[in-house]
Amino acid sequence: MHFLRAAPATFLSCLLLIAGFAVTSATPARAHAEATLLVEADSGKVLEAENATFPWHPASLTKVMTAYVTLKAVKDGRITLDKLITVSPHAAAEKPSKMGFPPGTQVTVDNALKMMMVKSANDMAVVLAEGVGGSVDGFSAMMNQTAARLGMTQTTYVNPNGLPDDRQVTSARDLAILARAFIRDLPEYEYFVHIPAIRYGRRVTQNFNKLIGRFPGADGMKTGFICASGFNLMATATQNGRRLIAVVLGASSSQMRSIKAIKLLERGFSSNNNLTWLRPALGTVDNLAPIAAAPPDLRDDVCGPRRKRPASDDPEDDIASVVTNNPALSFFADGLKAPTLRPEDMLAAAPTPADPVIVYTGPTKSGADLIAAAAADAAAQEAAAANYRKSRAAKRRGGKAHASTDSKGNKRTTVTIDTRKPAAGAKSADAGDTKSKPNSKPAAHAAAKPAEKPSTHKPAAKPAPATSKPAAAAKPAPKGKPKHASSEAKSKN
Repeated sequence: MHFLRAAPATFLSCLLLIAGFAVTSATPARAHAEATLLVEADSGKVLEAENATFPWHPASLTKVMTAYVTLKAVKDGRITLDKLITVSPHAAAEKPSKMGFPPGTQVTVDNALKMMMVKSANDMAVVLAEGVGGSVDGFSAMMNQTAARLGMTQTTYVNPNGLPDDRQVTSARDLAILARAFIRDLPEYEYFVHIPAIRYGRRVTQNFNKLIGRFPGADGMKTGFICASGFNLMATATQNGRRLIAVVLGASSSQMRSIKAIKLLERGFSSNNNLTWLRPALGTVDNLAPIAAAPPDLRDDVCGPRRKRPASDDPEDDIASVVTNNPALSFFADGLKAPTLRPEDMLAAAPTPADPVIVYTGPTKSGADLIAAAAADAAAQEAAAANYRKSRAAKRRGGKAHASTDSKGNKRTTVTIDTRKPAAGAKSADAGDTKSKPNSKPAAHAAAKPAEKPSTHKPAAKPAPATSKPAAAAKPAPKGKPKHASSEAKSKN
C-alpha cells in the first residue's frame, strides 16, 4: 500500500518533467537569450524549438527573402538572370559588407545574386531591389506581401539587406517557413544558397556559412549579423534523403552559431536517441504560436566594451586553422561515413575543395570572354592596390594624393611629392613659403637681389682698371655672388 501511495507521486513527477520540455519551447526569451529551431523541410514538423516565436532582428538573413522575391520574378518571367541592372548612388553608399562598385556600374541579376548571397554584399541587395521593385520602398512592399502570403506573421521588412533598423523584425519560426518556401517553390535556383565561394578578379570570398563543405550534406542557406541581433544562421542539410532546417538567432560569435546549428542537425539526423519519447509533440512550424514582445537588443553583449575585440561577420572570425594531422578529418576526402567528430573539429577542417564561381561586371559572358573579363577585373584591382600603396607612401612622406576616376570607373590616385627645399633666389612659384616664414633667409636674400645686379653689369666693370679704389669698392658684390650660388646648389641637392 505504501508503494501504491508513493507511485502516483513518482508518476506525477515524471509528468511534470515531461511538461517542462513543452514549457521551455513556449517560454518568452530573456533579454540576452538565444532562439533556436529545427524543422523537417518536407513536412514542416518541429523537432526542437526554443524561443522560436520570439521576435528577432534578422540582419542579413533578410537577403534570403530578397533572393526569393527576385528569383520568383525570374521564374514568373518578369525578369531574366541576364538582365543588366545599374549601381545607383544609393546602392554605392551602403555600408559594408559590399562589393564597392562606383555608381553607374552595371551587373547582371545573376552576378548580383551570387555576390549578395556569398559575400553578403549590402550594395548588391539594393541594386536588386531597385532593379526588380523600382526602389527600396517598392521592393520592401513586395517582400512584405510575399511574407504575408507565406504565413510569416511576425515579419516586417523595410530594407532588402538587413542593415540595422528597429522596424525590421522576424522570428525563427518565420525564417523556417521562408526556408521551406524557397526549397519548395524554387528548386531550380537553390544553387544560389549554397555556392561555396566566388572570385571577383583576383579576390576570392568564401561563403560565411561554415557548414558548407564541412558538415556532411550541408546545402544552404545564409548567415547574418548586426550588433542588436547577434550572430544568426539559417542552415539546411540533407542526409539519406531527409532534409532538415536549423535556425540559430542571437549566438555570441560566428563560431558559436555554427556549432549550435551542427548540434541541432546532428540530433535531428540521429536515430539512436532513446529519449525522443520524452519530447512533447510540437506540431508543425506554421502552428507555432507567436509571442507579442519587442525583439531583444544584444548590442552590449555582442559589441559592447566588455567584448575583447569587435564582433564581425568576417570569414576569419573565431574559425581555427586547419588541423592537417587529424585523421578524423580524412572522411571528407574518402567519402566515408562521418565518425564521431566534434563540431569544433568540423569547423577547423578545410572545406571540401571547390572552384570558386567567377563573378564580374557588365553583360553575361562565357568562354574566352569570361576569362578576359576576369583578367581585366584582376588588373583593375591590382592597379587600385598599387594606387593605394602610393597614396599611403605619399602620406608618410608628407606628399599629397589626388583621387580620380577614369572613363571605365576605375579609381586612380595621382601622388604629388615636393622634396625641394626653399631656394634663395628661387622663382616666384617656389616663394610661397615666405608667407609662413616671413623672417626666413630666402626672403632676406630676395630683398638683397636688386643690389647685386649693378655689380654684374658690363658697363660698371670697365672703369675698374683706372683706379684701385673703385675696384676695392666693387669687392662686396662678387662676395655676395658666390654666397648666392652655394645656397641655390644646396637647395637643389
